[in-house]
Amino acid sequence: MKTKRELIIVGDRVLIEPDEKMDKTTSGLFLPPTVKEKDKIMSGRIIKVGPGYPVNDPSAILEEPWKQKTTEPLRYIPLQAQEGDYAFFLKDAALEIEFEDKKYLIVPHSALVALIRTRILEDEDDRRF
Repeated sequence: MKTKRELIIVGDRVLIEPDEKMDKTTSGLFLPPTVKEKDKIMSGRIIKVGPGYPVNDPSAILEEPWKQKTTEPLRYIPLQAQEGDYAFFLKDAALEIEFEDKKYLIVPHSALVALIRTRILEDEDDRRF
């Protein structure tokens, strides 16, 4: 039987592959770990994005606990970050994990500082951005 493992990101979190170029300077010198520890900002490519912030149904709170609950699907407010974006985020908020022999960081959306999104321009009107 063949199986496939999938990493599912929950809530308002994003999965980031850290940028390994942060380990060395533009001239090619490798930075020691003590220098990297002082950095407050890290960067990397967003691999997966969670569904977003869950929306609580206020009518469910007013119902009595013994009543049968309806099975409406949970709704989410989507996140601004998208797969493929390059993200700058607060280092202290990141959790390091290893999945299938690769290191990733799980970061809450609130820890993202800035995103770089690459768009492919198709006609002359879009080139002004």
